[in-house]
Amino acid sequence: MNKSANQLLQKLTDEDWTKIKPFLKTVELQSREVLMEPDTEIRHVWFPLNCACSMIAVPDESNAIEVGMFGPEGMSNMVVRVGDRTFMRTQAFIAGQALRIDTIDFVAALATLPSLNELTLRYKEAFANQLAYGSAANGAFTIEQRLARWLLMAFDRASQERLPIVHDLIASVLSVRRSGVTTALHVIEGTGAVKATRGLITLRDRDKLEDIAGACYGYCERTFEFIMTYDPTQPRTQHK
Repeated sequence: MNKSANQLLQKLTDEDWTKIKPFLKTVELQSREVLMEPDTEIRHVWFPLNCACSMIAVPDESNAIEVGMFGPEGMSNMVVRVGDRTFMRTQAFIAGQALRIDTIDFVAALATLPSLNELTLRYKEAFANQLAYGSAANGAFTIEQRLARWLLMAFDRASQERLPIVHDLIASVLSVRRSGVTTALHVIEGTGAVKATRGLITLRDRDKLEDIAGACYGYCERTFEFIMTYDPTQPRTQHK
């Protein structure tokens, strides 16, 4: 089992990785597979290796909307107590492998593995920041900008510059009509930023895609890098 495929686990000390490794199981996730539903007990924590998942708020099924996503850079719910519940839907949108650990084992590991505890706290802050900027994007930007942001975030978490994804899935996570996604994608495709075929979106010019996204992409990603910069082998800086 290789920890390097998940960037968060990669930052663990060798000692902490050796201790948590026996509790991790490799699982295959399919596109649209639901890992957790709202108001249910969190029984597992997932660390994606080459897949990506959406965190979806579900006030009702007709108004469900993605508020955040995670892939090989992170993990699912940051459980702190056994018996905690989730109030969002977690659903894979890029199929692939993930490492899964039972909640009870993860909670025990948090209490005994210093680098895991530190990284989890940092990731919780970074993900909360993503949720905040996702809310801003959903409320203040055009559908073309929101779609460009979503595509950039998905490409950031994909193993290649090709997304095997269909329009109705994008429509469901953006909470817009499928026809709206199709029209917005045609606009973006017309700039040469992407190429869309049936069930596949290929990145052609990232700079153009970032230009379309504008201010709703980039700043949050830079803050993520700042928050997650951490070397567990180095002593903490002492402030006088």
